[in-house]
Amino acid sequence: MSDTALQIAELRAALAAQTASAEAAQARAQAAEAELARAHALASCTEAMIQELKLEIAKLRRDKYGISSERRARLIDQLELQLEELEAAATEDALAAEQAAQDDKTSTVRAFTRRKPVRKPFPEHLPRERVVVEAPTTCTCCGSDRIVKMGEDITETLEVIPRQWKVIQTVREKFTCRCCEKISQPPAPFHTIPRGWAGPQLIAMVAFDKYGQHQPLNRQSERIAREGVDLSLSTLADLIGHACVALAPIHELIEQHVLAAARLHGDDTTVPLLARGGTKTARLWTYVRDDGPWGGSAPPAALFKFSRDRQMIHPNKHLAGWQGVLQADAYSGYNDLYLADRSPGPARSALCWSHARRKFFELADIAGNVRKNKPAHDISPVALEAVKRIDAIFDIEREINGVDADARLAMRQARSRPLVEELHAWLLEERARMSKHNSVAKAIDYLMPPKGERWDAFTAFLDEGRICLTNNAAERALRGIALGRKSWLFAGSERGGERAAFMYTLIVSCKMNNIDPQAWMADVLARMPDITVSRLPEFLPWNWKAQQEAVKAA
Repeated sequence: MSDTALQIAELRAALAAQTASAEAAQARAQAAEAELARAHALASCTEAMIQELKLEIAKLRRDKYGISSERRARLIDQLELQLEELEAAATEDALAAEQAAQDDKTSTVRAFTRRKPVRKPFPEHLPRERVVVEAPTTCTCCGSDRIVKMGEDITETLEVIPRQWKVIQTVREKFTCRCCEKISQPPAPFHTIPRGWAGPQLIAMVAFDKYGQHQPLNRQSERIAREGVDLSLSTLADLIGHACVALAPIHELIEQHVLAAARLHGDDTTVPLLARGGTKTARLWTYVRDDGPWGGSAPPAALFKFSRDRQMIHPNKHLAGWQGVLQADAYSGYNDLYLADRSPGPARSALCWSHARRKFFELADIAGNVRKNKPAHDISPVALEAVKRIDAIFDIEREINGVDADARLAMRQARSRPLVEELHAWLLEERARMSKHNSVAKAIDYLMPPKGERWDAFTAFLDEGRICLTNNAAERALRGIALGRKSWLFAGSERGGERAAFMYTLIVSCKMNNIDPQAWMADVLARMPDITVSRLPEFLPWNWKAQQEAVKAA
């Protein structure tokens, strides 16, 4: 062999070796990428699993112990949002790992199998639509046409059909008499609104979406237009006005029911009100009747009122003629209600321990300091001790929640009163060492002002089993409004604020009785035109619920 041929052979051998080495390096790179993708998927799945377990633990704690910290409900909302993002990320990483494993044909990297979220069976009441895949006519093995069905495999897929619109034509036939030539025709049915162009389901949907789901009418109009129906904003607003007029008798009955209670929860929240050149801060007030904590038989309900400002004239007007125990915060606007010469008599004040605890909690919040980039240890030991002592009182309240008033009073006298008296003495001792500018001193002064006029209101629960430790019932009623402010931004007018208070009274009262507000509203609007005034109490949410349950049982 010549030298040239020998050199060519050597070069070919070297090229083959380099090619093999490059292929091996590429295979190792693919294997590394597959292993990295698998690691990413495993990490994402693990993180999502941890977050899911945290959410489950938080919900179980809330169900067992109630809201034991200021941020428990907020924490659950945050965990749910984080879980949503982590689940989506875990799915993406798992699919990437599967694709990397398929691309790597030579590696022995283990395939990653993600733990899928547990899916509950589809509800039995949903209609089933069978889509039968065309069956083979011959054997796929031998080609014979002698095949017999031996069974079937069914895979269920959940699907949604967009809401359907329809026009209902109410036909009234006319007849003429051959004898007297008079025309006979059945009378026109009563409608929810004049001329009956909108059905009760449509009215209820628009009203609930606006006030219950916080969807302004302009957004509803745009969505309805995309579904092929042209309903302008003014047309939808007209439906809201008709709904308020039609439901006014029910609202009046709910107001009477709430103001007949011997104990009410009261609170208010801000509402931006459109004004010239911008907005001004208006108020939505709520008064809640809830006898559940002491086992009362009266159904719960909430009454909402609107005002342009927060002057004390408004609660005086809202509760004119009412006398009882008012559970609220220490807002001075309620003070006229407690005057001895008030007609028909002074209301009794019962202040909220959650408000008092919150002021100490903010000074002992380790997690809050971390979020604010402050040292975790930079907290007040006095505030932390105050929170622990108040939490011990809350623990007793959770044990007696739902029992009758006499049993609650006996338990409070035996267990809560000593803790409250010890807390009082300890706070007085600590306050004497502080200046008036100390943050903890301000928290103590909220609970025990220098003149001491609030302590009797904070300790009223020790002498009455029907009084609650907190005003959380009113705060829960206002929670939806706080969420809605992000959607509707402001009330367009004072009448609009009053209309919102009207609808919130109905919607929140339904929710407090575990009723779907939209279903209730649609049924009431459909049946009310044909019912007598004496039967209107049947449409109160709690009575309506009992009727629906009786129908289902039958």
